[in-house]
Amino acid sequence: MGTVTINNVEIYYELTGESGEVLTILNGIMMSSNSWTEIKKAYVQAGYRVLTVDFRDQGKSGSSPVSYEIQQHAEDLKILLDSLHINKTNILGISYGGQVGMIFAIKYKELVERLILANTSSRLSNFLKGIGAAWDEAAKLGDGEKFFRIAMPLIYSDVFYETHYQWLKEREKSFKDILTKEWFERYLRLSSSHGNYNIEKEIYNIEAPTLVIGGDRDMVTPYEETYKIYKNINNAAFVMIPECGHASCYEKPQEFNIQVLGFLGTHHRKENQG
Repeated sequence: MGTVTINNVEIYYELTGESGEVLTILNGIMMSSNSWTEIKKAYVQAGYRVLTVDFRDQGKSGSSPVSYEIQQHAEDLKILLDSLHINKTNILGISYGGQVGMIFAIKYKELVERLILANTSSRLSNFLKGIGAAWDEAAKLGDGEKFFRIAMPLIYSDVFYETHYQWLKEREKSFKDILTKEWFERYLRLSSSHGNYNIEKEIYNIEAPTLVIGGDRDMVTPYEETYKIYKNINNAAFVMIPECGHASCYEKPQEFNIQVLGFLGTHHRKENQG
């Protein structure tokens, strides 16, 4: 673990694993490196070096003194990879992190081995803008419990709510202490970075083999949005995880990891045989 200072902002990272290809994981907007502690164990055991990164204004990274656009994270990642002497990486990005992953794969295609995009979109639909605006209003309340109650029903599926309701209620209470005034301020800067995000007409430039993962009960980035990414990237595969919402890596971690490792392994074998 360590930090790299980029434009006076410290970017926090963790590099886990002794050897092997690098798998860089890019967080959703409400996540951090800690969110992957259990999930990434499967990737390390499979022989990958796992690089988790906190975006500026996220997790253990520093706060940005100014507003910025989402493209800033791709530039931060490029500098981080250079500082770690990583000249090729697989990228797994979920939601907001998937958007950053696509931006990075378009601009720095020579650095991307394979790309995995989970529960993400290539544009901000009017529906997604509406969700974002509601979450922003909830964040301005500065109350962790209220924010959880407003945001989480859209993130987790109805199936997950039925089977994990008590766990969700306990998480709701814990958010009162976890989500501080600083967290909300940082979240709102991250949220505002979306601006007029729309790369629909650019994603055809992605050359890396790509896996797009969706959830059949994802209300934030529904089937139509994830499938559109798949259709517009030449070398892409698509999988839909059943009975799963926006937080696929949490709701169905085993199924999620099977898809990720299966895709990475299949393409690794094809390239070695070629």
